[in-house]
Amino acid sequence: MATLPPDDDWQVLLDLALSEDIGPGDLTSELVVEKDRRGQARIEARQSLMVAGLPIAREVFRRVDPELEIESLPGVVDGVRAAPGTPLLRLRGRVASILAAERTALNFLGRLCGIATQTRSLVDRVTHLGVDLVDTRKTTPGWRVLEKYAVAVGGGTNHRVGLFDAILVKDNHIAAAGSLDVAVERALSGAPDGVPVQVEVESPEMADRAVELGCRFLLLDNLEPEQVRRIVERHAPGVLLEASGGIGPDNLLDYAETGIARISMGALTHSVRSADVALEVDLLSGPDPTGRNPEGA
Repeated sequence: MATLPPDDDWQVLLDLALSEDIGPGDLTSELVVEKDRRGQARIEARQSLMVAGLPIAREVFRRVDPELEIESLPGVVDGVRAAPGTPLLRLRGRVASILAAERTALNFLGRLCGIATQTRSLVDRVTHLGVDLVDTRKTTPGWRVLEKYAVAVGGGTNHRVGLFDAILVKDNHIAAAGSLDVAVERALSGAPDGVPVQVEVESPEMADRAVELGCRFLLLDNLEPEQVRRIVERHAPGVLLEASGGIGPDNLLDYAETGIARISMGALTHSVRSADVALEVDLLSGPDPTGRNPEGA
């Protein structure tokens, strides 16, 4: 089950998002909506989706107005499927506050639901083959922990968070070191205890050599499915193997059927359409400058 990242990892992003959207104030609501007008609203799904990001959306509304009442709905939590028209969250309080927070909350919720929904769709295609779908560092700057959280909500697997928590020797590292042998030997000998060392290879022969050098975690980059299959037959399960590069919805099954343990896809985070979620004001209450009953027949 996906675990929401610690508050300190994403709350600064909320501050930035609210600052860029509201700035010194919501001019429209300040002019059009009475300051003390109270009401209720709902956020709902406009498409079939995997829910992800509800705690983030709730926190956006709290930041704008701590007095807003935010109602979580039974059974509607991150990680569940929602049909079109499903209410995801209910709000009560000052209407101007709800409207000021609306776009920022929906931006977070739509983006994260979109990632979770796409991830779930792709995971469902290959789950019978026992392969893990893995995300990458191809994330929106500043959003990484949240986007990786959404991948996990959708059933995907998180790779390293950044350059600091795992070692991945890529082609440019090999070129800078002078050779595969030098790069691998340096990485394996210098890796801190408990930190995994993965080496990117671009041919079956390169995979063979990396294994000879002691590497037990390979990234098979930009190889054809048949080449991946050859490496799997030669080195699995003693070596953890991951395929990447040019893998998308159209050819995912081809790679999954090779017997590979992991497939990493930048498309889980960098090529996602935000889910369609919307906020609707249901009821207005309080004084009405027209003199009409705001709950009138």
